[in-house]
Amino acid sequence: MKAILVGPDRDGLGDALESEGVEVTRIEEFGNRPALEEAGITEADALVLTEASGATSIPIAKDLNDDVRVVVYADDNLPDFARGQADLIVDPRLLSADAVAEELAS
Repeated sequence: MKAILVGPDRDGLGDALESEGVEVTRIEEFGNRPALEEAGITEADALVLTEASGATSIPIAKDLNDDVRVVVYADDNLPDFARGQADLIVDPRLLSADAVAEELAS
């Protein structure tokens, strides 16, 4: 499984995913089209956002890869325009990075 993690990884979700055998590519800044293409979004299984402010990357990713699973692991609110395209929205205060990683990898 391949995942692209966009945003800061304060909760260690990237490391948790790697522990589950997921190949993680990280984009520290915003996931704009060139960054997502360079990270390999067309072959990715999941796009993981760690800040809702990066929500504009969701429709871009879906445009490039209809099958990508979108996971938002953030404690701020996802804008309405992106909410319908997210497959899973999780507040880090409610579910640990390890639990999310285990679910994604299965």
